Amino acid sequence: MKRRKYWIALLIWMLPALPALALDIEITQGVEGALPIAVVPFAYTGKGKPPSQDVAAIVAADLARSGRFRTLPLKEMLTRPSRPEQVDFRDWRALNQENLVIGEVLPNGPAGFIVKFRLFDVFRGEQITGFSFPTTQNDLRSTAHRIADLIYEELIGERGAFDTRIAYITSIRDRKGKEKVHLKVADADGYHPQTIVSSDEPLMSPAWAPDGRRIAYVSFEQRKPSVWVQDVFTGKRQRVSAYKGINGAPAWSPDGRYLAVTLSKGGNPDIYILDLRRRSLRQLTRHWAIDTEASWSPDGRYIVFTSDRAGAPQIYRIPVSGGTPERITYEGNYNARASYAPDGRYLTMVTRANGDFRIGLLDTQNGELRVLSRGDLDESPSFAPNGSMIIYAGRDAGRGVLWAVSTDGRVRQRLATQAGDVREPAWSPYHQQ
Repeated sequence: MKRRKYWIALLIWMLPALPALALDIEITQGVEGALPIAVVPFAYTGKGKPPSQDVAAIVAADLARSGRFRTLPLKEMLTRPSRPEQVDFRDWRALNQENLVIGEVLPNGPAGFIVKFRLFDVFRGEQITGFSFPTTQNDLRSTAHRIADLIYEELIGERGAFDTRIAYITSIRDRKGKEKVHLKVADADGYHPQTIVSSDEPLMSPAWAPDGRRIAYVSFEQRKPSVWVQDVFTGKRQRVSAYKGINGAPAWSPDGRYLAVTLSKGGNPDIYILDLRRRSLRQLTRHWAIDTEASWSPDGRYIVFTSDRAGAPQIYRIPVSGGTPERITYEGNYNARASYAPDGRYLTMVTRANGDFRIGLLDTQNGELRVLSRGDLDESPSFAPNGSMIIYAGRDAGRGVLWAVSTDGRVRQRLATQAGDVREPAWSPYHQQ
């Protein structure tokens, strides 16, 4: 009974508490020696209604918030070319810019546009790449993110993650103190927040399916925890786990066929594997301790989870086929909520450091655990799909905010809300074509 009460207390501690609206991004730390790049405003050459978004400004903001680029302020630009024949590389060399982005937006039918961009190496005086995208008013931001992804990949050497999304939990209290909880999805830069589901009861543990279309989450509708799967685009949802006791911490398998969930139907919280097609259930762990917070390895062969079977929360690994769990964290007396990097080498987790709860990164090859965050109550880390950043929830000036930190710890940014708190962020996978 005491252990069950502890588990419920842990769930309550993770719940959202205060209202949250749109996100604003503030870069608090960047990489020394970031690449200088000039992103010139894209020219609009049409006679009709101009685009509703400043594509070049979005591209520049994406690159800047990665921490790996130093963008040139508009007021310092000597010229503003939009076509190759207008570029005088001497202007940009004088400004010590290594790369230059120019572009234009052309009308394309009654409701569409063609967005063209070119990326130049300033010192070589050569074009590196360039593309043309058909788009619409509603998709201009996504198009800008795609351009930023291409530039990032070309210059950094790894795939960008600007054209992805994040999910998170918010709650709003009315004047009478009644709480309304929301599961929201927004672009990775915090724009276009959309409410996926609202409830008078707690919502928890959002987890993206590998297809980027569905989200699994825990809802306390009818005052009982259950696991739901919802289509982000259609809103269609179904309850997939509603056993007696705890139904929590859903985690998708890499192929999207299974969910690992925490159930207490057998008396103690254990990890189970739910086959979503057959609606069959298989118990993976069997122990008197609390086993929870499962996460799959990218190859689908293993699951890591949190267990207090050694007296305090630590991370264990078990083959999906079953077997004896192997403890993989030994440093410190608290390690929890682990998840794999896309390459499978690293694990991010919540670790206790000097009495504070912070985000750690474990190298599974050499066992090195590095602390990446600086807060005192950081939680819910989630990798970007390219593995370059980790988003997590923390506190700042007495309220909940989202943070992102690079896996090398050199780039840090805050995604602050206009009001209130947000919790439990989850970074989406790449869009599947």
